[in-house]
Amino acid sequence: MKKGFWLLLFITCLMTTAPVVAADVPVVTEVPPPAPRDVVTLKDGGVLYGEVIEMSGGVLVLKTDAAAGNIVKINWANVSKLAINHPIPFHLKEGTVLIGTATEGPNGTINVKAEPMKGTMEIPIDSITAMNPIVQPPVLYLGSLTGGYSQTTGNSHLRNASLLGDFVARSEQLRLSINGRYVYGDNANTLIARNARGTIKLDFFITKRFFWFASAYFESDTFQDLKMRTALSSGPGYQFVDRGDFTGILKDMTIYAEAGLSYFNEDFRVSNDASSTRGRGSIKLNWPMLDERVTLYHFSEFYPSLQNTKNYYLTMDNGVRFKIFEGFVSGFQVTTRYNSSPARGTGDTDNMYLMTLGYSFDTTRKR
Repeated sequence: MKKGFWLLLFITCLMTTAPVVAADVPVVTEVPPPAPRDVVTLKDGGVLYGEVIEMSGGVLVLKTDAAAGNIVKINWANVSKLAINHPIPFHLKEGTVLIGTATEGPNGTINVKAEPMKGTMEIPIDSITAMNPIVQPPVLYLGSLTGGYSQTTGNSHLRNASLLGDFVARSEQLRLSINGRYVYGDNANTLIARNARGTIKLDFFITKRFFWFASAYFESDTFQDLKMRTALSSGPGYQFVDRGDFTGILKDMTIYAEAGLSYFNEDFRVSNDASSTRGRGSIKLNWPMLDERVTLYHFSEFYPSLQNTKNYYLTMDNGVRFKIFEGFVSGFQVTTRYNSSPARGTGDTDNMYLMTLGYSFDTTRKR
């Protein structure tokens, strides 16, 4: 009996002390070594280290701590050697796409190890047209629809409403732009504001920057005595700044300008109708910044008469749009319209101040 008791006590002690011994053993956690950096060797002997992000349009983008903004852009023609330690797609001139890593090769070549191949392929650097590019859909769509409304009741009966919309569809060679606005106001059922404007424009890109446009502009305004203002225009345009031309806060900025001829016609309710041949100049700027949380924009159209240089019409929108959540936005816009020869009994300048809320969209793929 005693032997059985001591045996049981001995086994119990072993079981209770084993975890304590195990707990006293330090746990060793292996820290993985840092990933090897990519290496870009230039023809002038310079060597850059970092992570290759992409190469497209003849420009290699390298992420590196040694550059301001951690991004440096390198002319692809200046690269002599390349080593990439993470798998990316290599697009070749003949249309082949290889996904793999790369090491330096002799005489202006690189050795690409493409999965699931066990060996490597020697590829001339000048046969590579792109590396890890963002593949965009054939047509990009972007635009917004915003509106505002206010109303008072009681001692005053005031209503104001506005609706603004813009839409752009862009392919490699064509860009369709549609812009519209409607503003209405009344005081105790007495009309105090009513204006409508619509623009449709088609741009045909002859080169990456140079394009030819055809546009139609329509506007009516009760308090300008304006039944309908129509401008049909055509001429050349140039894309001065496009997405990706710069880095940092300017990376999504776009700026283009146009100049051409226009048939300009104004139908009035009381005054005599007028038509003329005019020039047309236009500038459009769109500047998203801070990861598109804030967007500044400007759009102006200028129509000078070719018969009388003192006679011209200008319309201009300046505004800021704030991203609230996902595609929901709020904005503030100032619209100025100036007519050097207004209808009889009306002023030459009108300003509108609009606060809006709505939704915007952009199908551009981003890294």
